[in-house]
Amino acid sequence: MKVLIDTNILISAALFKGSVPARAFIKATSEPYTVVICDYSLDEALRVSNKKFKDKVPAIQEFLYSALLVADLIKTSPDDEAADEESLIRDIKDRPILRAALKAGVHAIISGDKDFIESTIKNPKIITAAEFLKL
Repeated sequence: MKVLIDTNILISAALFKGSVPARAFIKATSEPYTVVICDYSLDEALRVSNKKFKDKVPAIQEFLYSALLVADLIKTSPDDEAADEESLIRDIKDRPILRAALKAGVHAIISGDKDFIESTIKNPKIITAAEFLKL
């Protein structure tokens, strides 16, 4: 099962060792799962960290660099390659992540973002870190 880790899960996993997002990330890096991260999420994680968690930036950067050792990095398609499903996500800033997930052929997006969770997207499946841990 191929899963994409959303930005908020990456940041939470970096900041809170042993948390549900951190455990979900670790599980996603183990067989039978393949984990992917899109370049847009990496950029977003760094932007958010610099804005909201300035004193934690080095720890978040270290986590992200380590994550790239166990995850496949996928490039986000340009806006002109938008998918029809993108209109199902309220926050337009989340749409590139869905586009990357669709391009990579992931089975699920692990996210804590309400705009993803409350969307009516069926494929890929949108699941929370807690739901993923129950699989």
